[in-house]
Amino acid sequence: MRIVYLPLDERPCNYLYPIKIANLVSHLEVFTPPMEWMGQKKKPGDTEKLWEFLAEKAPQCNAAVLSLDLLLYGGIVPSRLHTYTAEEVKSQLDRLKNIKKQNPHLKLYAFTLITRLPSYNSDDEEPDYYEYYGQDIFHYSCITDKLERNIATEEEKIQYEQLKEKIPAHHLKDYLDRRKINEQANEAAIELVKEGIIDFLIIPLDDCNPYGFSAITQRKLASLVSQYELWDQIYIHPGADEVGCTLMARAINRWKNHQPKVYLRYNSIPGAMTVPLLEDRPLSESLKSQVIGAGGVIVHDEGNADYILFVNTPIHPMIGSYEQEDPLHNRYERERNLREMIVSLEYYINQGKPCAVADVAYINGGDTELVKLLAKKGLYHKLYGYAGWNTCANTLGTIIAHSMMAVTQNALDTKEHQGFLLERFIEDWGYQTIWRRKITEEILPSLGLNYFWLGDQQEYITDLLRKEFEEMMNTLFQESTQKYNLTITKLYMPWNRMFEVGLEIQ
Repeated sequence: MRIVYLPLDERPCNYLYPIKIANLVSHLEVFTPPMEWMGQKKKPGDTEKLWEFLAEKAPQCNAAVLSLDLLLYGGIVPSRLHTYTAEEVKSQLDRLKNIKKQNPHLKLYAFTLITRLPSYNSDDEEPDYYEYYGQDIFHYSCITDKLERNIATEEEKIQYEQLKEKIPAHHLKDYLDRRKINEQANEAAIELVKEGIIDFLIIPLDDCNPYGFSAITQRKLASLVSQYELWDQIYIHPGADEVGCTLMARAINRWKNHQPKVYLRYNSIPGAMTVPLLEDRPLSESLKSQVIGAGGVIVHDEGNADYILFVNTPIHPMIGSYEQEDPLHNRYERERNLREMIVSLEYYINQGKPCAVADVAYINGGDTELVKLLAKKGLYHKLYGYAGWNTCANTLGTIIAHSMMAVTQNALDTKEHQGFLLERFIEDWGYQTIWRRKITEEILPSLGLNYFWLGDQQEYITDLLRKEFEEMMNTLFQESTQKYNLTITKLYMPWNRMFEVGLEIQ
């Protein structure tokens, strides 16, 4: 099988994770565009070269996994900054019709984001004015939605008028016009599914909220999907950076005519019903969409399942990974049972049942107690997958795709699987939970740097991280490091900031 893959952007989570998961599968070749065409954060990728790349590779491939935001705008951040008209965007999207006409055998698996709506002031990934009016635009958005639903309070109606006066009209118009154009691109993608051009479409809600512009757009798109009776071909759920993994798994599962059977085991009943931060629905409902989106099915008998996915749940209200050691947050101890989860995990592994762990207890990093228990019990390298990074949806899409491929390919004892598994522990927990905060608070101020800008000190920072990561590998994760001769082959900061790290272990 051959797949042409156009990722959401150049960061490892989008550019590399799906490839590493696909590398577990034999007789599979994946084509990706050169990194120099992919852009850099706010600098868009070369969309013309990317379209040409797709057209060139399509005849050789069985399937295409496509980020429409890359093809239309040049990446995820450029999708929030572009100046295209609706006509220009739709004209570009229509190029898929010609590709499908010339390659009717090619299965098109695509995704197009509902533009995110951050609740804070920052222009790091948004237009410049979001540094000053981001929070106001967010609140304006939420009240706009509540007014549309006729549930806004009198106080909110007053606040709405105040926000309209406070936010400069030209900034608000710029923001709303771009969201409208992106929404029209979402609608055009739905039309392409209706016409049989796109075979399967995911419309992820990027960093969303139960109220706001994202919710308004979701209602419009859901209505269109219902009108066309396309709910089996178009999924709308929270997410963004994991969708490349999800669709890669779906393309492979469809090619193999295989539907992995997954048994879900939560360590908390109320946790399964918690609405995670930056999402708009209970964890359990997102998980359903993520499993079937990747081409799997949820079964309710572990004996009939291909594997068990253990879910380390959040507790309402969900907190960040950096807050987990605060004793005031002991509701996590009261309302979930991590010990029982570990006992059950060890039991099933000893029975020969493949198991994986979705660590979604905290946003932006793994659960320290969980990771240390997995290491103490010698279970971490016996897993068919682990993830615990960024948002709940990011983690779910990654772990589900990885574990499906690892189980179906019986890849547990391969260096490819163990390398990616160790990357997830080191990056998702070691970096996101532990060292990102330490360096931000203890190192960067003395260098005159900050979380969003590392200046010319990236090499200094990565040298520090390499030392700490290797220490973790040679102590906590010593067994797999030595058994599979795993080493760090690449370490960098993709956007020269602290939010993400580029880590490759082979």
